[in-house]
Amino acid sequence: MPAAEPSSSEVQFSGPVHLAVDLGASSGRVIAGGVNDGRLELVETGRFVNRPLKVQDAMLWNHLQLWQDIQDGLRDAALRAQSSWTGATIASVGVDTWGVSFGFVDRHDQIAGPVWHYRDARHRGMAEKICEIVPKETIFQETGMQFMDINSLCQLIAAKQNGDSVFETAESFLMMGDLFHWLLSGERSVEASNASTTQLLNPATQSWSTKLLDGFGLPSRWFAEPSPAGTTIGNVQPSVAMDTGLHDVPVILPATHDTASAVLAVPAEGFAPASPDWCYISSGTWSLMGVEIPQPNVSPLCAELNFTNEGGVRGSTRLLQNIGGLWIYQQIRAALDRQGNAPSWAEMTQAAAGAEPFALLVNPDDPALVAPDNMIDAICGLAGRTGQRVPTDNGVLFRGALEGLALRYRMCLQHLEALTGSHIKTIHIVGGGSLNALLCQMTADACGRQVVAGPVEATAIGNILMQMIGSGSLHSIDEARQLVRHSFPTQTYEPQQTDRWDEPAAKFATFFE
Repeated sequence: MPAAEPSSSEVQFSGPVHLAVDLGASSGRVIAGGVNDGRLELVETGRFVNRPLKVQDAMLWNHLQLWQDIQDGLRDAALRAQSSWTGATIASVGVDTWGVSFGFVDRHDQIAGPVWHYRDARHRGMAEKICEIVPKETIFQETGMQFMDINSLCQLIAAKQNGDSVFETAESFLMMGDLFHWLLSGERSVEASNASTTQLLNPATQSWSTKLLDGFGLPSRWFAEPSPAGTTIGNVQPSVAMDTGLHDVPVILPATHDTASAVLAVPAEGFAPASPDWCYISSGTWSLMGVEIPQPNVSPLCAELNFTNEGGVRGSTRLLQNIGGLWIYQQIRAALDRQGNAPSWAEMTQAAAGAEPFALLVNPDDPALVAPDNMIDAICGLAGRTGQRVPTDNGVLFRGALEGLALRYRMCLQHLEALTGSHIKTIHIVGGGSLNALLCQMTADACGRQVVAGPVEATAIGNILMQMIGSGSLHSIDEARQLVRHSFPTQTYEPQQTDRWDEPAAKFATFFE
C-alpha cells in the first residue's frame, strides 16, 4: 500500500534531525524527522522494496541488499543536511524492523549463515512441534506469547533439527534491527521490544527465560541481556561514516519492533492505563491489534485466546494478536501482476466497494494463505473447502480480503475487552492500512466503534520520537503523543449499519472452530 505522509524535500530543517530506518516485511524507507515551529515534520530520503530471496527451495531475507539500500538513504540524508538544510545537524539514527526474524554473528565478527524468512516452509507446523519438547503451558507461562509457526523459537528449533551449521559457528543472536545496528555501529546489542517477539523472553523480568533456553538446548551465550529503547549504543562506525557521511552520529535504539514504534505514535491521550478505553491496529502486511497495558497478562484466558504479550516502550506491555493483515490483499494483486493485469490500489478499492457484500468470507489467518504460490488459487480453494461460491470476479476477491480483516478485527476486539474487563471506545488505525478508507469504514461498521485513522508513517514517527526521548529533547510518552496530535492529521470514521455484520460474523466464527 502506498504511503503519503512524509513531506517533500521542500521542508527546511534548521535544528536536530533524527533519521529513522523503518523496515517492514514488504518495503523499507529512510525518513528524516525534525521539529519546525512546534510540529514534527518528515522528509523521505530513501524508499525500497523488501522482497524475499528464493534460493532453491529456501526463502530468505535479502539482508545485504537491504543494508545497501539503507546506506543509500542515509547518504542522501547526509547530503541534504550539508547542502539544503541550513543549520541542521544529524543528531542520531535508529532502525526498526518487523518482528521474529534474526541473524547470527560469529567470533570473527561476520554474519554467520543465511537469514531465514519466517514464511519459509521448514517452519510450518513448528508451533505444535515445540510443545512436544517443552509443555505448551510452560512456554506460555514463561513468555506470554501467541503460538505461531513464525516465532523465533520455532525458527531456531527448525534450524536445530535441520542441522544448520550456524549452531557450530554462531557467537551472538541478533534480531533484525539489532543486526543493522551492529552493521551501523559495530556494537552488538539486543533491544527489548523485538526480543519479546522471540518466544524466549520473560515479559515480567524482561530477561531471557533460562528454563526455555535449557529446555530447548539453546546456548545461553548467544543471548545478550536486552537493552531498553532509548539507549545510545555508540556512534556510526568509521567505515560506514565514510560511505554515508554520518560522522560522529549517535546510534540510538528505538523500539526496534516496528509495531512497538507505531504504538508510540498513536495520537491517543494517556500511557499504559490499567483499564484501556482505546486499542490500536498497526495495519500493513500484518495487522497487529491490541492494547497498551502496564503489566503482562499471562492468564489462562489469554492462553486460550492465543494472545501475546510483547514489550512496549518504558516498560509497558502490548497485549495483542497477530492477524494476517493486508498480505492477502497485496498477494492477490501480485498474482494479477504475474498475469500482466495488475490494477492500481485505487482501482482495487473501487472494485471492492462496488462488489456484492459478504459474497466471500476470507479468514486472513487461514494456514493455506500464509505463503501460497498463487493467492487467487489459494482463496478459490478456501472457498471450496468452506462451502462458499468460488469467486469469478476480482471485485469479490478484493472485497472478501477486506471484509475478512474487518471481521477478524471484530473478533479480536471482543477478546480484548474480555481480557481487560474494559470497554474499548476508539480504535486507532495507524500505518499504510489507514489510507484505505473502505477498510477503515468496514472496521468501524463491523466493530461498532469509532475509528481514528492515521498517522500513516506511525512506525517511522515512533522511531524518531524514541530517539528524541533518548537524546533528551522529549521527556515523556505523553509529550511525544501530544507532538503527534499537533503534527499529523487524522480521519475519523463513525460506525454505520453495524447490525448487517452480525450474520456474517457468526458464520465467520465457525472458521475458527
